[in-house]
Amino acid sequence: MTPSGLSATFPDTTAGLKATVTLNDGTRMPWVGLGVWQIAGDTQTEKSVRTGIELGYRSIDTARIYGNERGVGQAIKRCGVPREELFITTKVWNDDVRAGRVEAACEKSLSLLGLDYLDLYLVHWPIAGKIVEAWKAMERLQRGGRVRTIGVSNHLRPHLDELLGAAEIAPAVNQIEFHPYLQSKPLVEFCEAKTIRAEAWSPLMQGGDVLKDATLVEVAKRHGKSVAQIILRWDVQRGVVTIPKSTKPHRLAENAAIFDFQLTEKEMFAVDALDRNQRVGPDPLNFGF
Repeated sequence: MTPSGLSATFPDTTAGLKATVTLNDGTRMPWVGLGVWQIAGDTQTEKSVRTGIELGYRSIDTARIYGNERGVGQAIKRCGVPREELFITTKVWNDDVRAGRVEAACEKSLSLLGLDYLDLYLVHWPIAGKIVEAWKAMERLQRGGRVRTIGVSNHLRPHLDELLGAAEIAPAVNQIEFHPYLQSKPLVEFCEAKTIRAEAWSPLMQGGDVLKDATLVEVAKRHGKSVAQIILRWDVQRGVVTIPKSTKPHRLAENAAIFDFQLTEKEMFAVDALDRNQRVGPDPLNFGF
């Protein structure tokens, strides 16, 4: 990552939502995807995902604990877009990691999604005493062809050090809480050094105070864009994959419209300076679920 925050793998602005980054195993992943956390029920999930796909989204991120994998699968089945053009991510939940059921959990997710394979499967949280065991199961899933790419979520440096010390296959992705108020710069730089792609969950801080930040409002006015668009653009210029969530069609369209402008080096520095180490989600070093 350069001092300006500009990534050497910056996406082709003409490709829009089809712009992809190549992961460390050669798999190509869209820079911008659609998250479905907190979308309840199969009907609402299917509607939101189908709307997203119609708008051009090709990456969909779900998880077993979200309870909406079936709805995502219905959208995939009925959207009219060939399966191979979609990039589907889900995650193994903590109870299954603790019980040594990673592979069985993957099969259950595949069944709910109605898929033959996953594009990306993640260990949702780092479970003490199970980090290496869980990762070995993930490696078996990739070798067996049920999963194209494997990675982790919410893993900090100590978790990654433990995992990498025993891994035969390095994680391709580390999905972390990431937004202007929580940038985790040492962690992102470590991931980059290890060719692990950082991916942002809650990039808009769940609609929190960051959307009213004076610096971001000023940059947004300068570009004729929303604050959300500035944040998402900053993500990809930092080299961080991003998966904003919305159920509203106009917000889905807005979140996708970040490929027709570029933040200057000065603007990148201004957003970089907003870091407060402020979380909206649980601390991966201290969570009780």
